[in-house]
Amino acid sequence: MTKQLKYLIIHCSATKEQQEVTSDDIRKWHLKERGWSRLGYSDMIHMDGTLENLTPFDLNNEVDSWELTYGAKGINDVSRHVVYVGGLDSVGDAHDTRTIGQLYTLEIYVKYMLLRHPTIEVAGHNQFSKKYCPSFDVPAWLRSIGIREKNIYDG
Repeated sequence: MTKQLKYLIIHCSATKEQQEVTSDDIRKWHLKERGWSRLGYSDMIHMDGTLENLTPFDLNNEVDSWELTYGAKGINDVSRHVVYVGGLDSVGDAHDTRTIGQLYTLEIYVKYMLLRHPTIEVAGHNQFSKKYCPSFDVPAWLRSIGIREKNIYDG
């Protein structure tokens, strides 16, 4: 069943800084190790800032069944999920490890998604569950890059 897109959720891969992650790693973790039938993310931002699509989607304002990802329990049918590689420091504690390339790509990504979907709200995964992911304060970062309050999830 198709539902209206409401959220863009930002995630981290929960891997140590400087540890590159591939789409095959994500597939293995989600499909094989967790036993999910779908990936948790639509797109992934690598450490060098490269954007990789993991789950195809169109750019209309609906989440169709073929676009669904499992990034945040309870809201997946109204969300898109983007993950950046990292989120843990060298000893495994939550830490904002976004590289310059990731910062740039994530900012462009968020702004592009808001141009395509002007009514969505952007949030961190931790705003919907008791997790540290994405290891940074998403609302504060969104304000620092000029995102309008109406597009910043505040729940």
